[in-house]
Amino acid sequence: MSAHTTLLRRVEAVGILLASFVLAALVVSNRHLVEQILVHLGWLAMPLAVLVFAIVASAPFSVTDALAIMNGVLFGPVWGSVVNAVGLVLAAVIGYLVALRTSDAFDVRKQVERLPGWARRFQIGSPMFLICVRVIPGLGGTIATQTAAALRVPIFRQIYTMCVIAVPICTVLAVGGNWLSDQIQAHIVDPAQNYAEKHHLHMPHRHRHPRASAPTSPRPQ
Repeated sequence: MSAHTTLLRRVEAVGILLASFVLAALVVSNRHLVEQILVHLGWLAMPLAVLVFAIVASAPFSVTDALAIMNGVLFGPVWGSVVNAVGLVLAAVIGYLVALRTSDAFDVRKQVERLPGWARRFQIGSPMFLICVRVIPGLGGTIATQTAAALRVPIFRQIYTMCVIAVPICTVLAVGGNWLSDQIQAHIVDPAQNYAEKHHLHMPHRHRHPRASAPTSPRPQ
């Protein structure tokens, strides 16, 4: 491969990484607008939420906590967790395919040398290596995905090593976000509105977002 071709591939790789990062950052920073759009889409809200979550989760250096909580609030704890889980599977595939094109801009050996000693005890590219690296906050997920792509590990390994870490975390966030939203509504918003109505105060009413209903799950009493 010529030096010119190598340079072009590195520029392409950096461009893809930057584009995916910027797209994810825009979604997260405008998550309230995304939420409003999802609320008014009816049955289309759930598949779109899966796609949005997958795009954000597949981007390098991305943080999905806010969207995982948002899905729990919008769809409830059960279907919010399902949306997060399906989005993570799709994100693992997208991230792997993108990493195949960006591996030229990623020095795997150099990044692995910077990992803690306990992570480097496992064979590079092995399931335990990828799982342990993903536990590292910040760059862990990006390093694991780029390493998996650079070594051309089976894509199924990429999927399950990512999901075994991320799915439980996002499930907890979805359930916790839904519970917190209900507590705020029941103990702060509703009493304040009742007080305002009782004393004839003019207080803006907070409309709760309707839960997505395709499909629906029974809400615990």
